[in-house]
Amino acid sequence: RMFHDDELEESEKFYVGQPRVLLLIYALYNTLVARSEMVCYFVIILNHMVSASMITLVLPILIFLWAMLSVPRPSKRFWMTAIVYTEVTIVIKYFFQFGFFPWNKYVDYTKDKPYHPPNIIGIEKKEGYVHYDLVQLLALFFHRSILKCHGLWDEDEKGDSSSNKEDTDDELSVTGGRRDSSASLKSVNLAASVESIHVHFPEQQTAIRRKSSSSVSQLSHRSSFSSHRSKRVFVFYHASYSVVKSHYGLCCFRTLQVYVPIRQFFYNLIHPDYSAVTDVYVLMFLADTVDFIIIVFGFWAFGKHSAAADITSSLSEDQVPEAFLVMVLIQFGTMVVDRALYLKKTVMGKVIFQVILVFGIHFWMFFILPGVTERKFSHNTVAQLWYFVKCVYFGLSAYQIRCGYPTRVLGNFLTKSYNYVNLFLFQGFRLVPFLTELRAVMDWVWTDTTLSLSSWICVEDIYAHIFILKCWRESEKRYPQPRGQKKKKVVKYGMGGMIIVLLICIVWFPLLFMSLIKSVAGITNKPLDVSITITLGGYQPIFTMSAQQSQLKDLNQTGFNAFLASYRGNTGALQFLEGYGKEDITLADLEGNSNSLWTISPPSREKMIQGLLDFSAEFTVVLSWSIQSSGLCNCIICLHIYPPVTTLEPCSQRPTALKSHNNNIKVYPYYIKAPSDSLAKPIKQLLTDCRWENITVSLVKNVSDEGVREWWVLNQLGKRYKTSEESLELFIFSDKVSPPSLGFLAGYGIMGLYASVVLVIGKFVREFFSGISHSIMFEELPNVDRILKLCTDIFLVRETGELELEEDLYAKLIFLYRSPETMIKWTREK
Repeated sequence: RMFHDDELEESEKFYVGQPRVLLLIYALYNTLVARSEMVCYFVIILNHMVSASMITLVLPILIFLWAMLSVPRPSKRFWMTAIVYTEVTIVIKYFFQFGFFPWNKYVDYTKDKPYHPPNIIGIEKKEGYVHYDLVQLLALFFHRSILKCHGLWDEDEKGDSSSNKEDTDDELSVTGGRRDSSASLKSVNLAASVESIHVHFPEQQTAIRRKSSSSVSQLSHRSSFSSHRSKRVFVFYHASYSVVKSHYGLCCFRTLQVYVPIRQFFYNLIHPDYSAVTDVYVLMFLADTVDFIIIVFGFWAFGKHSAAADITSSLSEDQVPEAFLVMVLIQFGTMVVDRALYLKKTVMGKVIFQVILVFGIHFWMFFILPGVTERKFSHNTVAQLWYFVKCVYFGLSAYQIRCGYPTRVLGNFLTKSYNYVNLFLFQGFRLVPFLTELRAVMDWVWTDTTLSLSSWICVEDIYAHIFILKCWRESEKRYPQPRGQKKKKVVKYGMGGMIIVLLICIVWFPLLFMSLIKSVAGITNKPLDVSITITLGGYQPIFTMSAQQSQLKDLNQTGFNAFLASYRGNTGALQFLEGYGKEDITLADLEGNSNSLWTISPPSREKMIQGLLDFSAEFTVVLSWSIQSSGLCNCIICLHIYPPVTTLEPCSQRPTALKSHNNNIKVYPYYIKAPSDSLAKPIKQLLTDCRWENITVSLVKNVSDEGVREWWVLNQLGKRYKTSEESLELFIFSDKVSPPSLGFLAGYGIMGLYASVVLVIGKFVREFFSGISHSIMFEELPNVDRILKLCTDIFLVRETGELELEEDLYAKLIFLYRSPETMIKWTREK
């Protein structure tokens, strides 16, 4: 009890006795303090996502190319740069809020223009222009206070003062010829005037030691040789005071003041003395995958005039949107390049790729995309989400660069453990089309090996198969089955029952899908236009009329109930009406007077009269209707032959409109079914004794000073809603249609789904059940540890460059699979 302290013990007891909510708050605060730099990064990125201007673009780029690449943490110089830059940004934004600037007089007109200069720069006048900047400044000061509390704020200054005579960030190395000796351009007073700048060449080689950015760091210092190698950045054959004093020399010197520290920073990053090797490629791949999913389901946010587009509807129409294609190819290309860099383990390539990607993504997202979409980045939610996930990727990439790539890449990341989670995830990974094949080919291309592509794929397939067997063997060890004991009902009904239900669902999927797609998720397909045309014989139509908008009426609940009550006792009618609701029935009210004059020629008129007077001949009355709904035109022409009508000659003739005597024709259907995928048909179940309704046909003749005009008038006799005017009623029963997202699948029909889905799946299921006997030798392996170790050894010797040994081990693996006796010996239980 040498280090026992009563106060600390009492404090611990007091802390443990606090409520859970308070303990959670303490834990969250401690997490916030421990990751205060991440809070600053998040606020800076959030500020840029909301502002999306050049003035806020600087700090995110500095985060990914400076702060996150600093070892082991960002220096005081970065945090001072961020704080000062934020303060200057606030002052600049405040200054340009005054109304005397010309662009502030038309704010409402220019606020949504992406290429308006003040909007691009970030000095536009708007409400809450400085809120996020103040939060950003508050986060930076909070992190500054945390560093001061831990004594890390002035650490860099102490390091500089202690090693000022040995090393500075602005040293210029001097070498001559091919000598390994180096000399530093010392004692350059950057704060002095041009005249006081002097150059000093030390005669003796000194061992330069890399500054440690943390006094508590356990990282080793740079050796003398690597120090001189990293400091040999420029060669000066002639250095004189007069050259530096000249204007050209001054420009070069100022350029070197900026260039040399940047080059030295990246050089030290690529050639470190130490390497805390890590592997975050999986997380980077997941971030890229999330971005890929965002592109697929939100591709309209990256194109012009496509805000209402749907990827499923576009692909179903055999159209590939350009924005979708470009984004997918770019995203996929970056994933392939990232995989190549990971396999080659080249930090320099990763640094170059990081710089290009950071500048390229920011330039495209904030300067090109607003012009393509014609809306500001801050108004594009999908693009903001894509950029935020990409920032997560940038952070992971910076962490990978800072720590260095792993020296060994062995197998799939999902094969590190042998449990059900890894097993199912690995099998799901292998089910993704072309992903396994693409990964295997890329690994073969960018990995040093002596194996051919077919041999490489063979090893990968054996390893995947052995890993799956290893997972099953481990599960059998965790949940052993006693010998001679029957299988438990939980296992039989759990696994077997699930397979039975799955197979039944596959077999009856088309019927269930086509039945439920319209009844459960169907959309009412209201008619937009209803047209009627009547023709006598083969002559010019005598009647044409259309019903639109207000003439198409919906039934209310009272009218629908009355409609059902009128068919009480009619089994066929009630069975038909079960599939429709009041929203599916539309009443079309058509005007009785034809909307076109009857302009038949006198010879045709005379011939038609003769045909009507011929009692031995049949005369055809043609009634056709057209129902247009949701862009679909459903029409049918019905032909009905009746005994000839005695006369259809109009009465003679007064200046006003006169009607002839009425002639009844039993030809009107009254009830029409409008399916979504076929022609409209009359509903015979709703007709009385399956007989169609009667209509009266009259010819009206009008004689006036303008001449003689004739038209036909129709009137329905048995109307439900009786009116005194001549009119026609038509009930349209509209079938529900599938939603647009599933319309392409419903379009195949029942037989199409059986042919394209059920039979294909059935083929794979049959191969699984009928091909088991051929794989017994490779499936029933009691112990696969030695084979798994052999595959791992092949991966290991390949990574270490022992390519001859790789060939030997591969030959041993092939021989093992060719020799059943050897396989039995290798897979026996220990």
